Amino acid sequence: MKLILRTHVNRTFQQVWKGFDETLFRRLSPPFPPVRVVRFEGCRKGDTVELELDFLLFKQRWTSVITEQQSTNAEIFFIDEGVKLPFFLSYWQHRHRIIKDGEHAVIADEIEFRTPFLLTNFLFYPLLYAQFLYRKPIYRKIFS
Repeated sequence: MKLILRTHVNRTFQQVWKGFDETLFRRLSPPFPPVRVVRFEGCRKGDTVELELDFLLFKQRWTSVITEQQSTNAEIFFIDEGVKLPFFLSYWQHRHRIIKDGEHAVIADEIEFRTPFLLTNFLFYPLLYAQFLYRKPIYRKIFS
């Protein structure tokens, strides 16, 4: 399944790119499930991000690797792909795009995911949408 959210911010796309760091990553984490950052190497090709999600009764590890990162005069993007996912996901690819929009930028979260079962893809879609919708006001506040 695919999920796309776009957020307009009042910074240049280069300024936004400079702000994509561990501090921003921690601020973007929603309240549930609580997330502990085990390892954050960055947003460049080859970097690894490892998380521990706490679902109160059990914990799940999530490890993603940045498989691509490119910059042009109009956009900067990087792609993280899940290599170790929680049991409820079987595939994860998240393209983070920072797009030039005049003197400002648009942050686009483009996610492709799969769960082990077709039906749960549809059940997880609104949950993941809400998790990423949570980011919009944070992006606007940080990059205003």
